Amino acid sequence: MYDSRLASVVLPTGLRHDALPVSRPRSRVTAQPSDPARVIRDRLTHSVREALLAAGLPEPPAGIVLDVPRHRDQGDFSTSVAMQLRALVGAPPREIAERIRTALLAAEPPHVREIEIAGPGFINFHLDSAWTHDVLREAVAAGAAFGHSHALAGQTVNLEFVSANPTGPLHAGGGRWVAVGDAIANLLAAQGADVHREYYLNDAGTQLDMFGASLLARARGKEPPEGGYQGQYIVEMAERMRAELGDDVDLEAAGEWGYREAVKGLQEDLGRIGVRFDTWFSERVLHDRDDVNDVLRVLTDAGHTFEQDGATWLRTSEFGAERDRVLIRGNGSPTSLLSDLAYHRDTMRRGFTHLIDIWGADHHGQVKSIQAGMQMLGYAPGEPEVLLGQLVKLLRGGEEVRLSKRAGTIITLADILDEVDPDVVRMTFLLLSLDSAQTFDLEVVTAQSMENPVYYVQYAHARVASIERKAAEAGVARRPLDTVDLRRLEHAREHELLRTLDAYPDVVHEAADLRAPQKVSTWVREFAARFHSFYRECRVLTDDAELTQARLWLVESCRIGLGSALGLLGVSAPESMVRLAGDDEDGDDA
Repeated sequence: MYDSRLASVVLPTGLRHDALPVSRPRSRVTAQPSDPARVIRDRLTHSVREALLAAGLPEPPAGIVLDVPRHRDQGDFSTSVAMQLRALVGAPPREIAERIRTALLAAEPPHVREIEIAGPGFINFHLDSAWTHDVLREAVAAGAAFGHSHALAGQTVNLEFVSANPTGPLHAGGGRWVAVGDAIANLLAAQGADVHREYYLNDAGTQLDMFGASLLARARGKEPPEGGYQGQYIVEMAERMRAELGDDVDLEAAGEWGYREAVKGLQEDLGRIGVRFDTWFSERVLHDRDDVNDVLRVLTDAGHTFEQDGATWLRTSEFGAERDRVLIRGNGSPTSLLSDLAYHRDTMRRGFTHLIDIWGADHHGQVKSIQAGMQMLGYAPGEPEVLLGQLVKLLRGGEEVRLSKRAGTIITLADILDEVDPDVVRMTFLLLSLDSAQTFDLEVVTAQSMENPVYYVQYAHARVASIERKAAEAGVARRPLDTVDLRRLEHAREHELLRTLDAYPDVVHEAADLRAPQKVSTWVREFAARFHSFYRECRVLTDDAELTQARLWLVESCRIGLGSALGLLGVSAPESMVRLAGDDEDGDDA
């Protein structure tokens, strides 16, 4: 039905697949100064080790571990080393803790304001505020690269996400995968990886045949065939097709026109939410180059296939899958598994060191099969890494919205973007883990109030910009940081801000490692809350010039942290916003 010459076209540019670069070059992040909290932790760990030696106590077999307590009143760091030594020393943990505390106090560890023994024998360290000033300096020195690292330097990652069939608009669940996939790509790049965003066009199956038949039927004033595509979007597309191609349209022309229009629509919807793919890879390429049949030959020659019931099967159960899978159906047509294996082999051959796919949760049973097949082809176990995404339930005022204006039976991303700002859509999708069910209430997310987590965070950045504008209007410029006395930052709200800012690099690293951008969303909401509290309680522009300078630099470090986090999430950082409903505090107003 389809013109094979179109199989190697990367839409809509007309470039052939084999003319595309392996990946788009991305700038490397610069080296970061040492994390102040990690430096303090290392120094305290050394101090505890020296205190044990001075007190005549052994070091626990598991080593010395310092944790950050859940509650601030328990200190900045805590260790259970005394309880670990109970059996070795044969004494009550609190007695052991007191011996360690006495040795620590004699050594006077840096930045330690108080050492207390709590509960059954925890040793809690309360630090002075001076260490947090290093956090401020680190953020300012790093600038836009704050929170970034070289942890994944040298890795080239192909991230394939969304990849809905080119037969209509993208559904709301796919929109969630768009936001998550793009944010994961940002996170990996922030850790030094070279990340390539790819959209895999499943354009070689029977669904496209049915799509073309549905368009042609509507163009002729008829109902789509049984099992065909429904929805107002098919009617509208058929009308446009008639206007462009006239009445003399056959099945092949209808299919090709619809295919291109569907891809164009997908790209427009993705553009509205700020996502651009480096490559739109056509499945037809694999068939044109005989890659699909070649993969079958390789697997067969290696003894990984067998014939049964007229079909060709892959021995996936021998590589960890629950059961064997069909590669060639009884009618001779290849299954999606065989095509997917050809696709992933092609991706690895393009030079990537790791593959990550985002699939719908309904495909969970296929994960082990694709990984088993890739292992049979000689690739490392676990390739590709597959993340499974749950769908989204769309609500309006608590009531489920079931029908789309465009698609009829599904809610589309375009439906949401028609009513909700793209920033709000992206961050709302990034509030929860991808593998958890999510509800999306249009009335809640469009409310521009302090209760809306998206506007709440953006409003914090707008307040930062407002303070900077007020300072400029008052003729107050920041002096060089090394001339400013940061010891003036003594307020509890200032310390909370800097402690939270200090956690950011670790949050980014963990979010990248776990493919969990919701961790950055959680952090930025907490940081915004800390900033709003600071804004209400601490005037920045004061009659005290030294305090003003210190707070202006604190505000600048907040701008860097907020801007970095929002950038990783793909959410804009506005310079100004209308006062939000529910914000009844004037605060600094500067």
